Amino acid sequence: MFQITNSRVFHWFTDRSRYFSKMADARSVWPVADAVCFDVDSTVIQEEGIDELAKYCGHGEDIANMTRCAMSGSLDFRQSLAMRLDLIRPSMSQVRDFVREKPARLTPGIKKLVEHLHRRVVDVYLISGGFRGIIGPVALELNIPLQNIYANKLKFYLTGEYAGFDENEPTSKSGGKGEVIRILKKNHGYSNVVMIGDGMTDFEACPPADAFIGYGGNVIREEVKKRCSWYVTDFNELVNAL
Repeated sequence: MFQITNSRVFHWFTDRSRYFSKMADARSVWPVADAVCFDVDSTVIQEEGIDELAKYCGHGEDIANMTRCAMSGSLDFRQSLAMRLDLIRPSMSQVRDFVREKPARLTPGIKKLVEHLHRRVVDVYLISGGFRGIIGPVALELNIPLQNIYANKLKFYLTGEYAGFDENEPTSKSGGKGEVIRILKKNHGYSNVVMIGDGMTDFEACPPADAFIGYGGNVIREEVKKRCSWYVTDFNELVNAL
Protein backbone atom coordinates (compact mmCIF):
# COMPACT_ATOMS: atom_id res chain seq x y z
CA MET A 1 0.00 0.00 0.00
CA PHE A 2 2.81 2.39 0.87
CA GLN A 3 4.61 1.67 -2.37
CA ILE A 4 1.50 2.44 -4.44
CA THR A 5 0.90 5.68 -2.57
CA ASN A 6 4.55 6.64 -2.86
CA SER A 7 4.49 5.91 -6.60
CA ARG A 8 1.42 8.09 -7.04
CA VAL A 9 3.08 10.93 -5.15
CA PHE A 10 6.19 10.55 -7.33
CA HIS A 11 4.18 10.73 -10.54
CA TRP A 12 2.17 13.70 -9.23
CA PHE A 13 5.34 15.66 -8.48
CA THR A 14 6.85 14.62 -11.82
CA ASP A 15 3.79 15.86 -13.72
CA ARG A 16 3.68 19.12 -11.79
CA SER A 17 7.40 19.70 -12.36
CA ARG A 18 6.90 19.16 -16.08
CA TYR A 19 4.07 21.69 -16.15
CA PHE A 20 5.94 24.34 -14.20
CA SER A 21 9.03 23.84 -16.33
CA LYS A 22 6.99 24.58 -19.43
CA MET A 23 5.28 27.53 -17.73
CA ALA A 24 8.65 29.02 -16.89
CA ASP A 25 9.84 28.72 -20.48
CA ALA A 26 6.94 29.86 -22.64
CA ARG A 27 9.38 30.97 -25.32
CA SER A 28 10.48 27.40 -25.93
CA VAL A 29 6.91 26.07 -26.11
CA TRP A 30 5.63 28.77 -28.45
CA PRO A 31 7.42 27.64 -31.67
CA VAL A 32 6.29 24.03 -31.21
CA ALA A 33 2.67 24.73 -30.22
CA ASP A 34 0.13 22.47 -31.91
CA ALA A 35 -2.80 24.56 -30.62
CA VAL A 36 -3.09 28.20 -29.58
CA CYS A 37 -6.01 29.48 -27.52
CA PHE A 38 -6.74 33.20 -27.47
CA ASP A 39 -8.79 35.18 -25.04
CA VAL A 40 -10.99 37.59 -27.02
CA ASP A 41 -11.83 40.76 -25.08
CA SER A 42 -8.86 43.16 -24.80
CA THR A 43 -6.71 40.54 -26.56
CA VAL A 44 -8.03 39.56 -30.00
CA ILE A 45 -10.23 42.67 -30.02
CA GLN A 46 -9.43 46.07 -28.54
CA GLU A 47 -12.52 46.32 -26.35
CA GLU A 48 -14.23 44.40 -23.57
CA GLY A 49 -17.31 43.17 -25.40
CA ILE A 50 -19.62 43.19 -22.39
CA ASP A 51 -18.54 46.74 -21.53
CA GLU A 52 -19.35 47.92 -25.04
CA LEU A 53 -22.70 46.13 -24.97
CA ALA A 54 -23.41 47.81 -21.63
CA LYS A 55 -22.63 51.24 -23.09
CA TYR A 56 -24.93 50.50 -26.01
CA CYS A 57 -27.70 49.58 -23.55
CA GLY A 58 -27.05 52.60 -21.31
CA HIS A 59 -25.17 50.96 -18.39
CA GLY A 60 -21.54 51.68 -19.26
CA GLU A 61 -19.72 52.91 -16.16
CA ASP A 62 -21.21 50.49 -13.62
CA ILE A 63 -20.39 47.50 -15.82
CA ALA A 64 -16.83 48.65 -16.54
CA ASN A 65 -16.07 48.67 -12.80
CA MET A 66 -17.42 45.12 -12.42
CA THR A 67 -15.37 43.94 -15.41
CA ARG A 68 -12.16 45.31 -13.88
CA CYS A 69 -12.86 43.35 -10.70
CA ALA A 70 -13.57 40.17 -12.65
CA MET A 71 -10.42 40.43 -14.80
CA SER A 72 -8.21 41.12 -11.78
CA GLY A 73 -9.45 37.94 -10.12
CA SER A 74 -10.97 39.78 -7.13
CA LEU A 75 -14.52 38.64 -7.93
CA ASP A 76 -15.86 35.18 -8.80
CA PHE A 77 -16.39 35.17 -12.55
CA ARG A 78 -19.88 33.62 -12.69
CA GLN A 79 -21.08 35.93 -9.93
CA SER A 80 -19.66 38.90 -11.80
CA LEU A 81 -21.19 37.76 -15.09
CA ALA A 82 -24.63 37.31 -13.53
CA MET A 83 -24.46 40.70 -11.80
CA ARG A 84 -23.48 42.49 -14.99
CA LEU A 85 -26.09 40.80 -17.15
CA ASP A 86 -28.84 41.35 -14.58
CA LEU A 87 -28.08 45.04 -14.80
CA ILE A 88 -27.82 45.24 -18.60
CA ARG A 89 -30.62 42.76 -19.43
CA PRO A 90 -29.94 42.99 -23.18
CA SER A 91 -32.78 41.97 -25.47
CA MET A 92 -32.25 39.84 -28.55
CA SER A 93 -32.85 42.85 -30.80
CA GLN A 94 -30.36 44.97 -28.84
CA VAL A 95 -27.65 42.32 -29.21
CA ARG A 96 -28.38 41.97 -32.93
CA ASP A 97 -28.29 45.74 -33.47
CA PHE A 98 -25.15 46.09 -31.36
CA VAL A 99 -23.25 43.55 -33.46
CA ARG A 100 -24.33 45.30 -36.65
CA GLU A 101 -23.79 48.90 -35.55
CA LYS A 102 -20.74 48.49 -33.27
CA PRO A 103 -18.52 45.81 -34.84
CA ALA A 104 -15.55 44.79 -32.71
CA ARG A 105 -12.17 46.24 -33.64
CA LEU A 106 -9.42 43.68 -34.17
CA THR A 107 -6.22 44.32 -32.25
CA PRO A 108 -3.39 45.37 -34.61
CA GLY A 109 -1.27 42.39 -35.58
CA ILE A 110 -3.75 39.65 -34.60
CA LYS A 111 -4.80 38.88 -38.17
CA LYS A 112 -1.18 38.49 -39.25
CA LEU A 113 -0.44 36.26 -36.26
CA VAL A 114 -3.42 33.98 -36.87
CA GLU A 115 -2.49 33.72 -40.56
CA HIS A 116 1.04 32.64 -39.56
CA LEU A 117 -0.35 30.02 -37.20
CA HIS A 118 -2.70 28.67 -39.85
CA ARG A 119 0.18 28.38 -42.32
CA ARG A 120 2.03 26.33 -39.72
CA VAL A 121 -1.05 24.09 -39.42
CA VAL A 122 -1.59 25.15 -35.81
CA ASP A 123 -5.17 24.93 -34.58
CA VAL A 124 -6.50 28.25 -33.27
CA TYR A 125 -9.28 28.60 -30.72
CA LEU A 126 -11.12 31.54 -29.16
CA ILE A 127 -11.90 30.91 -25.48
CA SER A 128 -13.85 33.75 -23.93
CA GLY A 129 -16.03 34.76 -21.03
CA GLY A 130 -17.89 36.85 -23.60
CA PHE A 131 -20.74 35.81 -25.86
CA ARG A 132 -20.86 33.63 -28.95
CA GLY A 133 -23.20 35.97 -30.80
CA ILE A 134 -20.69 38.81 -30.52
CA ILE A 135 -17.57 36.70 -31.11
CA GLY A 136 -18.87 34.91 -34.23
CA PRO A 137 -18.13 37.81 -36.63
CA VAL A 138 -14.64 38.14 -35.11
CA ALA A 139 -13.91 34.46 -35.77
CA LEU A 140 -15.14 34.76 -39.36
CA GLU A 141 -12.90 37.79 -39.95
CA LEU A 142 -9.91 35.75 -38.75
CA ASN A 143 -10.89 32.59 -40.68
CA ILE A 144 -11.29 30.68 -37.42
CA PRO A 145 -14.00 27.97 -37.63
CA LEU A 146 -17.08 28.80 -35.59
CA GLN A 147 -16.80 25.41 -33.88
CA ASN A 148 -13.49 26.64 -32.44
CA ILE A 149 -15.30 29.24 -30.34
CA TYR A 150 -15.81 28.43 -26.66
CA ALA A 151 -17.84 31.21 -25.07
CA ASN A 152 -21.07 31.96 -23.24
CA LYS A 153 -24.58 31.78 -24.63
CA LEU A 154 -27.24 34.34 -23.86
CA LYS A 155 -30.79 33.07 -23.42
CA PHE A 156 -33.95 34.89 -24.48
CA TYR A 157 -37.68 34.41 -24.00
CA LEU A 158 -39.88 33.97 -27.09
CA THR A 159 -40.63 37.69 -26.82
CA GLY A 160 -36.91 38.42 -27.31
CA GLU A 161 -36.41 39.65 -23.74
CA TYR A 162 -33.32 38.65 -21.77
CA ALA A 163 -33.73 35.32 -19.94
CA GLY A 164 -30.27 34.69 -18.50
CA PHE A 165 -27.22 32.80 -19.73
CA ASP A 166 -26.33 29.15 -20.14
CA GLU A 167 -24.62 28.13 -16.90
CA ASN A 168 -23.60 24.79 -18.44
CA GLU A 169 -20.94 26.54 -20.52
CA PRO A 170 -17.51 26.06 -18.86
CA THR A 171 -16.59 29.67 -19.72
CA SER A 172 -19.37 30.98 -17.47
CA LYS A 173 -17.41 30.10 -14.33
CA SER A 174 -14.01 30.66 -12.76
CA GLY A 175 -11.56 28.05 -14.03
CA GLY A 176 -13.69 27.43 -17.10
CA LYS A 177 -10.98 28.26 -19.62
CA GLY A 178 -8.75 25.60 -18.10
CA GLU A 179 -11.62 23.13 -18.33
CA VAL A 180 -11.99 23.88 -22.05
CA ILE A 181 -8.28 23.32 -22.61
CA ARG A 182 -8.44 19.98 -20.79
CA ILE A 183 -11.28 18.95 -23.10
CA LEU A 184 -9.32 20.04 -26.19
CA LYS A 185 -6.24 18.11 -25.12
CA LYS A 186 -8.28 15.00 -24.39
CA ASN A 187 -10.25 15.14 -27.65
CA HIS A 188 -7.40 16.12 -29.99
CA GLY A 189 -4.28 14.83 -28.28
CA TYR A 190 -2.48 18.18 -28.27
CA SER A 191 0.91 18.10 -26.58
CA ASN A 192 1.78 21.82 -26.58
CA VAL A 193 -1.14 24.16 -25.99
CA VAL A 194 -0.46 27.87 -25.52
CA MET A 195 -2.96 30.24 -23.88
CA ILE A 196 -2.70 33.97 -24.69
CA GLY A 197 -4.69 36.61 -22.85
CA ASP A 198 -4.77 39.73 -20.73
CA GLY A 199 -6.58 38.57 -17.58
CA MET A 200 -6.23 36.32 -14.56
CA THR A 201 -8.83 33.92 -15.97
CA ASP A 202 -6.36 33.34 -18.83
CA PHE A 203 -3.32 33.00 -16.59
CA GLU A 204 -5.14 30.48 -14.40
CA ALA A 205 -5.70 28.22 -17.43
CA CYS A 206 -2.03 27.22 -17.29
CA PRO A 207 -1.90 24.36 -16.42
CA PRO A 208 -3.57 22.56 -18.15
CA ALA A 209 -2.23 24.82 -20.93
CA ASP A 210 1.46 24.09 -21.40
CA ALA A 211 2.42 27.76 -21.59
CA PHE A 212 0.83 31.14 -20.96
CA ILE A 213 1.72 34.37 -22.74
CA GLY A 214 0.38 37.56 -21.21
CA TYR A 215 -0.86 40.25 -23.58
CA GLY A 216 -0.93 43.94 -22.68
CA GLY A 217 -1.36 45.72 -25.99
CA ASN A 218 -4.82 47.03 -25.10
CA VAL A 219 -4.80 47.08 -21.31
CA ILE A 220 -2.07 46.17 -18.84
CA ARG A 221 -3.23 44.22 -15.81
CA GLU A 222 -0.34 44.42 -13.36
CA GLU A 223 -1.28 41.23 -11.51
CA VAL A 224 -0.98 39.27 -14.76
CA LYS A 225 2.17 41.07 -15.91
CA LYS A 226 4.12 40.32 -12.75
CA ARG A 227 3.13 36.65 -12.66
CA CYS A 228 3.75 35.44 -16.21
CA SER A 229 7.11 34.50 -17.69
CA TRP A 230 6.49 36.11 -21.08
CA TYR A 231 4.54 39.33 -21.48
CA VAL A 232 4.07 41.08 -24.82
CA THR A 233 2.36 44.26 -25.94
CA ASP A 234 2.73 43.70 -29.69
CA PHE A 235 1.60 40.57 -31.55
CA ASN A 236 4.46 41.07 -34.01
CA GLU A 237 6.79 39.85 -31.25
CA LEU A 238 5.01 36.51 -31.36
CA VAL A 239 5.07 36.43 -35.17
CA ASN A 240 8.84 37.03 -35.14
CA ALA A 241 9.36 34.29 -32.55
CA LEU A 242 7.75 31.61 -34.74
